[in-house]
Amino acid sequence: MQAEKTDIDYASITERQQTVWAAGDFHEIARQTMSMSEALVAAVDPRAGQRVLDVACGSGNAALVAARRYCEVTGIDYVPELIEHARIRAEAEAVSIDFRVGDAQVLPFPDGSFDVVLSAIGVMFAPDQEQAASELLRVCRPGGKIALASWMPEQFGGDFFGAHARHVPPPPGVKPPVRWGTETGLEELLGGGTEQIRNRRYTTYAYYHSIEHIMELFRRYFGPTVLAFEKVNPADRQSLHDDIAAVFRRYNRAEDGTAVIAYEHLQTVAIRSAE
Repeated sequence: MQAEKTDIDYASITERQQTVWAAGDFHEIARQTMSMSEALVAAVDPRAGQRVLDVACGSGNAALVAARRYCEVTGIDYVPELIEHARIRAEAEAVSIDFRVGDAQVLPFPDGSFDVVLSAIGVMFAPDQEQAASELLRVCRPGGKIALASWMPEQFGGDFFGAHARHVPPPPGVKPPVRWGTETGLEELLGGGTEQIRNRRYTTYAYYHSIEHIMELFRRYFGPTVLAFEKVNPADRQSLHDDIAAVFRRYNRAEDGTAVIAYEHLQTVAIRSAE
């Protein structure tokens, strides 16, 4: 495993990836997945006063849900603009959350700092998956909980990012993010430090005016889509548009001309080993 890792420049990949997620304004997309974070927090059920960390928190969805329970919440993300969004949202709700700029692969917290560690469609995109998983385990106290919402290789997530990858291939050697959305992948990543991993498929819904409305939003605000359209040849942009739009059509559950997209994902709750 170590020999494999030394062949990959994770630092450079992380830097490039940060640029991708900073493109556009992910907050405009993430607020449509608020119900995913609400369901994730409900699944792990943190109590008032517990210490909660939201890893790769974006503009703060899961952190805000936990803060409403009077938890002591910290959120971390490597995109400064998203952390600023998160701080504004926390101020608007009059909740106290310690939002910080930082990398999920190098969490700036002592061992066992948190009772609950959350990540809603976040940590799965860390290029060094083993290192990111190790950090989740390290900062979670023995007997604490780790809760994740992850796209799966099948269903919307796999199809959506697969449409992008056909036009803009991912960095060579890096494992696919949807590995976090498989029981095998989670066992490989977290099994050595947990005494239990519970997974279930869960569906939430996002609402838009139409498929073209979605495409307008993603082309303007969703970093991977923004940069995909910049990288492909102008002659291929229509094909990229059509491939992504086809995914949204496939998962559209509306029959009234609007768009209601079914976001099926894997919801995971793991118990940190006592030792």
